[in-house]
Amino acid sequence: MPRISDRQSMAVGKSNAQKSRPISPESNASTKVWLFSLLLTLQYGAQPLISKRFTSKEVIVTSSVLACEVVKVICALLLLAKDGSLKKLFKEWTLVGSLTASGLPAAIYALQNSLLQISYRNLDSLTFSMLNQTKLFFTALFTFIILRQRQSIQQVGALFLLIIAAVLLSVGEGSSKASSSHNPDEVLFYGIVPVLVASVLSGLASALCQWASQVKKHASYLMTVEMSIIGSLCLLVSAYKSPDGLAIRKHGFFYGWTPLTWIPVVLNAVGGILVGLVTSYAGGVRKGFVIVSALLVTALLQFIFDGKPPSPYCLVALPLVVTSISIYQKYPYRVKKKEI
Repeated sequence: MPRISDRQSMAVGKSNAQKSRPISPESNASTKVWLFSLLLTLQYGAQPLISKRFTSKEVIVTSSVLACEVVKVICALLLLAKDGSLKKLFKEWTLVGSLTASGLPAAIYALQNSLLQISYRNLDSLTFSMLNQTKLFFTALFTFIILRQRQSIQQVGALFLLIIAAVLLSVGEGSSKASSSHNPDEVLFYGIVPVLVASVLSGLASALCQWASQVKKHASYLMTVEMSIIGSLCLLVSAYKSPDGLAIRKHGFFYGWTPLTWIPVVLNAVGGILVGLVTSYAGGVRKGFVIVSALLVTALLQFIFDGKPPSPYCLVALPLVVTSISIYQKYPYRVKKKEI
């Protein structure tokens, strides 16, 4: 019988080892990235349509926002418990540290969520989604002001494209819908203005959260819990004498709700968790592709379920939005040798 050489024996052993080797952590992580990215794309793209379909105009905005915050806290606590870090973070937690890191962003996000709920009801889904992308510009602006995070020339150009698209949508959609509306100012003041103000607030809050994460070393899931609780308290205080507060006391917290109303509430909360997961596993580039894909999902779902093709203004603005976000993610700022 011919003798097997040492080299052949090593080759056979290596082949058998490769066959019996378990799936690598990198492969498992890649699978998670694709799964989270797909789920976030579907959630982000479908959220405006689902909110408009399952949330009636009788639903009190504050009740919807508060319910979303409660669901978000539950999801974040479950994730912390799963990671095994809940007890450790609870022991190290301090009220001063919590207010310093999460207090202001929480109040800002609470106001932003209320504005988004108002805008959902007065804009079509695709217009809302594209106007909502202007938060990328304001995030870049506030991260530069607060963290001195610079932008490349390509990114600056991309951000200008995004602003042009937003202005086009604001003027075009507002004028076209006003002509067929009984109240010409309704679309502008209850649809376009709220989502643009919410984008400014989102950019400021994102920069503050990034500062808390990088400078204060605050855990992201813990910030989610803190911001949801603080934001809910801010909403409750502000709603005491507001029309929403009066409506809740008169009609009840769940006035206008149906079992289907929980669908957009839960999806919105889960979407916030998915954003953190995609960013954690894949970074900002993959998140940018998710946002672009979500815009196309919104347009497709709106056409399928509402039978409504995109307006001419959306058709012009959509490629500007897609191009600007793609360029922004593809050409990040690179530090020059002289700056090191």
